Amino acid sequence: MKKIGFIGIGVMGGPMALNLMRAGYELTVYSRTKAKCEAVLAAGARWADSPAACAARQDAALTMVGYPRDVEQVYFGADGILEAVQPGMLLIDLTTTSPELAKRIFAAAKERDADALDAPVSGGDTGAKAGTLAIMVGGEEPAFERAKPILEAMGKNVVYEGPAGSGQHTKMANQIAIAGAVSGVCEAIAYGRAQGLDLERMLATIGSGAAGSWQMTGNGPKMVSGDFAPGFYIKHFIKDMAIASEEAKKTGLSLEMLDGVLGMYRALEELGLGDLGTQALIRYYE
Repeated sequence: MKKIGFIGIGVMGGPMALNLMRAGYELTVYSRTKAKCEAVLAAGARWADSPAACAARQDAALTMVGYPRDVEQVYFGADGILEAVQPGMLLIDLTTTSPELAKRIFAAAKERDADALDAPVSGGDTGAKAGTLAIMVGGEEPAFERAKPILEAMGKNVVYEGPAGSGQHTKMANQIAIAGAVSGVCEAIAYGRAQGLDLERMLATIGSGAAGSWQMTGNGPKMVSGDFAPGFYIKHFIKDMAIASEEAKKTGLSLEMLDGVLGMYRALEELGLGDLGTQALIRYYE
């Protein structure tokens, strides 16, 4: 299984595609903006003019796009992946999207004697570049085992979570935990600033103890220095948190922390800051 169609070459998809090529896979790529594909095309990938053309005659088709509506269009729309699916093919959606949509893709693939996996990732652009992403996978376990070498070319913690949709549900739990962690770091910095502390020293001190987290060591210094370049966009985190909130409500759960942080990020998006990185939540406290 060496031929892959990769759809969605962006902040995350670009480095993930390059890691697949370094692992020896032959890539055909498609993205709405061809200019974003320059690095992967220069590395030897082939260009396709549509998702269907990208998936045609491939062993696997991978998608890493922005929103559930983009996933739906790429799979079910005109010139979509499902028009080109052949028996035995693997469809792997790496986008964070709706668990219900993941189940629809799984069912549509089964109708065509193919296998679909929902495999959202965590680790941001840093993990995508380093090939150290956490990848949480839903679908049938035999399909997961077939896909594992592909996924391990992009991530270091590749875990089978359960039936179709389970990868997405696991990613929702991940995003809920991040919402609390990133807001906690912001509030610690806001408090430290108000008390006149040396913020870099404060972060180094508390980050080495029980308060330590990836958000504190990875995003805390960026918050202090005002570096809001996106490793993960605010607008995409809003999408993720909204899905998590909706899924929680379906089971009768009220996640007050999540909904509070979602409200903060939405306030920033209304100010036109949706294209900044998630660490820009510190702006809410300023």
